[in-house]
Formats: sequence, structure tokens, C-alpha cells
Amino acid sequence: MGRLTVTTTAMRVGWFVLAGLLALAAYAANFAASSTETSDKNELLYKWSSAVAGLLQYAIIAGVLYAIARQLAPSALGLNRPESWGRALGYAAAALVTVFVIGAVLNIFLKAGQEQGLVPDRWEASRAAPFIANFIVVAVVAPIVEELTYRGLGFAVLRDMYGQTPAIIGCGLAFGLAHGLFVALPILAIFGMILAWLRAKTDSIYPSMLLHATFNSLALIVAVAGGGSM
Repeated sequence: MGRLTVTTTAMRVGWFVLAGLLALAAYAANFAASSTETSDKNELLYKWSSAVAGLLQYAIIAGVLYAIARQLAPSALGLNRPESWGRALGYAAAALVTVFVIGAVLNIFLKAGQEQGLVPDRWEASRAAPFIANFIVVAVVAPIVEELTYRGLGFAVLRDMYGQTPAIIGCGLAFGLAHGLFVALPILAIFGMILAWLRAKTDSIYPSMLLHATFNSLALIVAVAGGGSM
């Protein structure tokens, strides 16, 4: 796919500033929370305040993103249907398997699943309501906003500046850094690159959103069912 100049200098600067601030905020927040007891962090998804805070955070990001990219055509952000949904779903399924295989292999050495530690270590049916609210934030809201941020505007900016392959790599790195983790950074960056590859392959952001949402949902369900960490 040839390079298409669709982003302006202001959009490019705006996205780099946004991506940088998100990464700095994530690392600062995780550093500040490093002294928090693991048991306290494992309770976060059982709290209404976590869902409200998550919604507020993503609303702010979405608002800033809109302010930066409001003059872009929707297609520049990938907001158009893939040419073939059947082929796109096939790519997404292959990508999902690849993500889980790579994650499983790397986790043997990195133990990345223990770093964030946000998933409850047990299921409590009496607290299902706030958990469901947080599940919606993690599995629906987050994938939409994050895909628009990184595989939407970010992909358009980096592709304009450096070409498609560097854009895929750059989107992955920016996405990984936005989680503020160290041990899990390689896994998250590779996941971000796979999502960007899917965005480029289908010329649409919707398959990436679907893959992202599916991965988050499965990871959350498996972690809670198994009593592990996300």
C-alpha cells in the first residue's frame, strides 16, 4: 500500500504528545501503585469507583483524540468496513491464535501475567454488578478508544511519516508503553503490532477492535475462572 499524506503537522504533533503523555501517566500511576498490596489491587474490578474512573479516563482520551483528528475523513482512521468481512474475520482469528501462542511462550520467561495483578483471585457472585461494569470498560470501551488512538490516528500519522511497516512497529511500541509495565512490555508491544498488522491488512479498524475486545474478554474470563492474574 502506498503512502498517503492525510495527516497535518498539527495532528502529528498532537498524536505524539498524546501518546507520550499516556505512557508517562501509565508509568507514573503504576510506580505510585507499586507499594499497594496485591490483595488491594485484586479488588479493583469489584469496585464501582474503578468503572467510573475508567469511563472518565477513556472519555477524556476520546475527547482529546477527537480534538486532534476532527478534520480527518473517517476512512483515514479506518472507520470503514473491510472489503471482505469473511477474510477479515479469518485474519483476526489467525491473529488471535498467534497472540495467545506468543504470549504463552514469552510468559514462560517473563512471568508478565503477574505484573499488573488487577484480576480478582476469586469469583464473588455477590459483587457481580460492579465486576460486570468493569468488564464492559475493559472489554468494550477500552478496545474502541485504544484502537482509535493507536491503530486509528496513530497508524495514520506514522504511516504518513515513515511508511506502513514502521507504522505497524511504532503503533505496537506506543501501545505497549501506554500500559506502564516493564516485564509485560514485549508481550503488549507485540500484541499492538499484530493489531496494527490487522488494521493494515484489512484497511479497516473494526477487525482490530473486534480482536482487541475478544482478547480482553477471554483474558479476563480465563483469569477470573482460574484465579490468576491478568
